[in-house]
Amino acid sequence: MNIQEVMDILPHRYPFLMIDRVTQIEPGTSAIGYKLISHNEWFMSGASTFMPDSLIIEALAQLGAFTAVQSQQGSLGFLSSLKGVESMGRAYAGDKLELSYEVLRSKKGFTIGKGEASVDGRVILRADEIMIYTA
Repeated sequence: MNIQEVMDILPHRYPFLMIDRVTQIEPGTSAIGYKLISHNEWFMSGASTFMPDSLIIEALAQLGAFTAVQSQQGSLGFLSSLKGVESMGRAYAGDKLELSYEVLRSKKGFTIGKGEASVDGRVILRADEIMIYTA
């Protein structure tokens, strides 16, 4: 799914849309996507040359919301909680930030899944639980 199709599902827009493309989707089960990081990102400055971990988590949460609401048309997904977040590297300008989200369980409007972000096949951030509330 290209960026326009992603924006048809998620309410996020520039500069806070953190997904450029969804390459695989199994609604309510899993999704894989990516973000291309450029030198022109609003979060890049002279002092910071990498994407902050908080925004990588936001990208994973957006992919999780995308996965959750695919099976519930017309719903919105909100990041509700995180557990077991571990940062193991950085994503710099010029990198392709690869994102994956897998649903672990879903009940009564809450979807809990695990997420992983990688660059060049190397995991740079992992979250054991990303809870998405759908309304």
